[in-house]
Amino acid sequence: MSEGDGEGLGPVLAWVLDRSHEASALDLAALIDEAAGRLGIGSTRLFLADIQQGRLNLLPQPQGPQVPATLDIDGSLAGLAYRTQRVHLSRDRSTAWFPMIDGIERVGVMQASMSGPAADRMEAGRALASLATLLVVSQSSHNDLLVRHQRTRPMSLQAELLWAFLPPRTIGTTEATSAAMLEPAYDIGGDAFDHTFIDGVLHVTMLDAMGHDLASGGASAAAVAACRFTRRSGGSLPDIATTIDRTLARWIPDRLMTGVIAELDTHSGDLSWINCGHPPPLLIRDGHVLPRALERDAELPLGLGFHDREPPARHHVRLQPGDRVLIHSDGVTEARSPDGDLYGEDRLTDTVIRSLASGHSGAEALRRLVQKLLAHQEHRLRDDATILLAEWHPNASATPASPATPASSDAPPAGRHADA
Repeated sequence: MSEGDGEGLGPVLAWVLDRSHEASALDLAALIDEAAGRLGIGSTRLFLADIQQGRLNLLPQPQGPQVPATLDIDGSLAGLAYRTQRVHLSRDRSTAWFPMIDGIERVGVMQASMSGPAADRMEAGRALASLATLLVVSQSSHNDLLVRHQRTRPMSLQAELLWAFLPPRTIGTTEATSAAMLEPAYDIGGDAFDHTFIDGVLHVTMLDAMGHDLASGGASAAAVAACRFTRRSGGSLPDIATTIDRTLARWIPDRLMTGVIAELDTHSGDLSWINCGHPPPLLIRDGHVLPRALERDAELPLGLGFHDREPPARHHVRLQPGDRVLIHSDGVTEARSPDGDLYGEDRLTDTVIRSLASGHSGAEALRRLVQKLLAHQEHRLRDDATILLAEWHPNASATPASPATPASSDAPPAGRHADA
């Protein structure tokens, strides 16, 4: 930034951090806008992605220019920045859209109305968007204004219960990435997922409880808690399955659950997993599904108390760099169109592989898959549909594209798809 164009980046970011400790969510957007002015960027607005990742919703602030309250992720320049995780400029370079990313989890976008040459302000804009993201995420756990602006309608009681237990949808390091999607987001019943990193190991879990009511949501929430309790106590995969099985049998009887519990050593590529009555994971290598690569003899579902006496078998396979493991609930492949056409495994894998081959991240590939799945059932899912995609990419960037170089482009017409 040239001298006189604004204050120094470091002092301004430090000022934001100092002011943010007691700032409300409404103050937060205004605080970032004021910081942008001090940096010579111009005015800013923050847009947060809704939980289904179809819309970007404006976080209000007391003053500033009027802008649309909501933007389409698939039909706007803001959505393009969100989908590609890259900075995008309007054709006249007067407006920049900065992706807001927490780790590799997409949170929203920051709009900046540039008051001077855009190229001189990219570094400051990216830093301010990153700081705004951290502040939004840190306050989302205790500020309902932020939560409401990541929703487009009320949730069911069981969905509220489950989302309170779920981790970020996308996590990653330079060695591995895990992305998940869950629908119907506002009315989930019994599906749940969990993923985390532990000392070079990626742990992933997918659960599918019987039923679609509050008891089902409670069973999945208890199972996630049992998984974390055992994992954080140093338990193995069989220990986790046994604890979930025992917990359900004792406290939530008559609620069976299928599940896949897996660990990936991100240094060696060793994948270990347990499958308790769930559809087998799929292994994607070089753009193809390896038939039956992760299919093993079925174990009984969780909740019967059987695994407390005889722990389920643990399976192993060595992955190759670039391999992806796709885990899904039966609500994906068994989704039916109004005329009875099953979505099926072939359509599932073809959609994901084509999207990945086009250069999209795993998170974006799953977002597009869910859109196609919802369209297949005319947006009326009859069962929970959960998908998790884990990728082993040692010594590679965890993000799909570097945001260092801004792209100039026009927003596509409303309602029209815009590919990156």
